[in-house]
Amino acid sequence: MPNKNFVNALERKPQKVPPIWMMRQAGRYHSHYQSLKKTHTFEELCKSPTLAAETAMGPIEDFDFDVAILFSDILFPLESLGMNLSYNPGPQFAEMLTEKNAFTLLNQKDPINSLDFQAEAIERTLERLPENKSMIGFIGGPWTLLSYSMGLNKEMKLDSLNNFHWQIMEDKIMPLLKANIALQISAGAEIVMIFDSAAHQLNSSDFERYLRMTFSILVSAFSNRIGYYAKDGVDYSLIESIKVELCSPLAGLGIDANQSIIPFFTPSRTGFIQGNFDEKIINQPGIHFLKKLDQYIREISNCSEEARAGWVCGLGHGILKTTPEENVRLFVKKIREAFV
Repeated sequence: MPNKNFVNALERKPQKVPPIWMMRQAGRYHSHYQSLKKTHTFEELCKSPTLAAETAMGPIEDFDFDVAILFSDILFPLESLGMNLSYNPGPQFAEMLTEKNAFTLLNQKDPINSLDFQAEAIERTLERLPENKSMIGFIGGPWTLLSYSMGLNKEMKLDSLNNFHWQIMEDKIMPLLKANIALQISAGAEIVMIFDSAAHQLNSSDFERYLRMTFSILVSAFSNRIGYYAKDGVDYSLIESIKVELCSPLAGLGIDANQSIIPFFTPSRTGFIQGNFDEKIINQPGIHFLKKLDQYIREISNCSEEARAGWVCGLGHGILKTTPEENVRLFVKKIREAFV
């Protein structure tokens, strides 16, 4: 039985207590993860299904999150396509993607076969997951993967995408991501999040074209099973308008901490809305963090249960590696106490 509060949020049923999960909830801030890293590499934790399940279960058992998320990395599809990927400790490619080498570098046939470890990791996690918890998967956004593969600066803004960019996404990246989503859902993921953390690099017209392509190819194929997250200045109203225009069956939208979540609590919208407490504030000393959390709770408490239907509580981005575990524990406790 999946988590009732999470299912209610997916179905936009009004409820008092929101489900809670956080990006990177199994990660470097957590002593459980650090203990595993003493004897295993990051790749081993991801690619050994038993270890991936153990890593994913750590924050469920320690912080009582409502949702477990596949422990993996967004870059593995690029490795499956043919790029030489290593971690030392962060991700490194032996050769960056260029227009000259793209079609020789991305040369693997049936690349989905090398991602089978993700399916087994989901299955092993589900074997251990309590019946009142939910399980989700994730992929990186097509542009985010392409941006990483080319070694683009995270802060840069592109003048425009060229034919090469569109061709690689459409011919190489999109088909594999579509198969990757199907693999994770078949293994038991209730939804799959698209983490598109580099989408802010695109200009407005390219972002619109890119969203239409992504929604048409990936979202439409998996009705109400795909969530989308982007950050750092992307136009969320554009995402919402394209979703409506295309009648896209998007399961929901994650937003960052750069704007209030309150305007997204509208009866007319469809799908869940996830976020968006500031990950930089939960990283701060207890007194300052608790003051800001109380303010965040007060603002949302002014909205009725009907208005905030669909809310999935979390952060604006991933938990920072220096975040105190006690702050995470307090966050979960205070959210549940405030909305009981």
